Amino acid sequence: MANASEIEAFTPDITSSYGEGLTQEVAAFVVETGYEKIPSEVIELGKKSMLDGLGLALSGSVAESGKITQRYLKNQGLIGEATVIGTGLRVQERFAAFANGVGVHADDYDDTQLAVQQDRVYGLLTHPTAPCLPAALAVAEKHNRSGHDLVLAYNLGLEVETKISEAMSPRHYQHGFHSTATCGVFASASAVSKLYGLNSDTTTRALAIAASQAAGLRENFGTMTKPFHAGRAAEAGVFAADLAKDEWTATDKILESPRGFFQAHGGGYTLEALHGKLGNPWTFMDPGVSIKPHPSGSLTHPGMTKMLELIFTHNIQPDDVERVDVGTNHNMPNALIHHRPTDELQAKFSMEFCMAILLLERRGALPEFTDTVVNSASVQDMIGRVHFGVHPEAESAGYNKMTTIIDIQLKDGQTISGRADFGKGSPANPMSYDEVADKFRSCAEFAEWDVAQTEQIIETVKTLEKLESVRELTGLLSR
Repeated sequence: MANASEIEAFTPDITSSYGEGLTQEVAAFVVETGYEKIPSEVIELGKKSMLDGLGLALSGSVAESGKITQRYLKNQGLIGEATVIGTGLRVQERFAAFANGVGVHADDYDDTQLAVQQDRVYGLLTHPTAPCLPAALAVAEKHNRSGHDLVLAYNLGLEVETKISEAMSPRHYQHGFHSTATCGVFASASAVSKLYGLNSDTTTRALAIAASQAAGLRENFGTMTKPFHAGRAAEAGVFAADLAKDEWTATDKILESPRGFFQAHGGGYTLEALHGKLGNPWTFMDPGVSIKPHPSGSLTHPGMTKMLELIFTHNIQPDDVERVDVGTNHNMPNALIHHRPTDELQAKFSMEFCMAILLLERRGALPEFTDTVVNSASVQDMIGRVHFGVHPEAESAGYNKMTTIIDIQLKDGQTISGRADFGKGSPANPMSYDEVADKFRSCAEFAEWDVAQTEQIIETVKTLEKLESVRELTGLLSR
């Protein structure tokens, strides 16, 4: 692990307090940062998220959204050299990026970025791997690049995405934009630009082209269009870099301009969160990225972690529960909008369901998030006992946390209570590589994937930077 003295921070050339040259600073970071500048700790943390993303693309390939996407690509005749993970389908790289982006985010089971600033909503800002990895993987496969090249491109793209998301005014998310979609385009454009070896001017144009494709609205949460956002963000970056490489013109100040991304999408930004901050520190190191233990919105995870702890510590039985009160800050109910879910996608954004299923089954994994389970009489009855709202203690804790307070009232009059700020898989309570590998196995099993291939993928990603060709990995991810 590199120590502070060994980490060479990226030093931008611009110093304007008004953000002049900010887009060019981002492009220069992508172009000038080599593998040797990335701390070994960041590389290892990144490989956990990459393995996680690949497993989710496998399980996502058998989701209904995955099946529809595959059918669409086949009907369009989009034959190419990039793998649609979990299938035997190979399409042009921008469309493989789209399909695999949809797959990674299909079950809302993918990693999430934590926030630094207290006013940043929920303590999470974007799902960083879903737009970044599919784009980088598709292009690396197409051009037969090494694992070393893929790891570098992925880390640079993710760093750009998370720092841009951190800088964006919180109004962006609060007013309905989905930052995985809108900020994700910069991840994919950056990663692909690095793989192409584009210079700073061309990478700047790729970022600008990507920004004009940035879109995604939170009203579509709880539907297939949420993972569509991640897929389109992945595809947009490939498309943008392709156009820029072919001399397509675009502005050189898409981020900082009064008519640019930050102002148009959020009414402003915090310059200090981005200027001079790329790789200083790397987001994977501080504040970190969370890997999900449950296939539901991240906002449910602190509560789910605490609920499981209370269930096992006190041996709580479903029939003993009279009422459950769950309290958070006021932003969280704005995203967890499905109080009486009727399908699996709504259940992912239902605090009530997530608490209910743990009380009934003592687990919440992919098999629990199905339409049949959600609509079962026992689940619907338990959902009715869960009450979700704002708690003043959670409200005062700051929005850079996902503080969740639980009070379980039992029929014998006893009340069992607990609080959590972050869930299992967060930097405060991280998953090891072996724990992520177990999650990968469960996703592969859900997709009915070959066990031998599953184990080979886990071992391959563990030393991914040594892989001579990414095609060795994508071959294991293809039927």
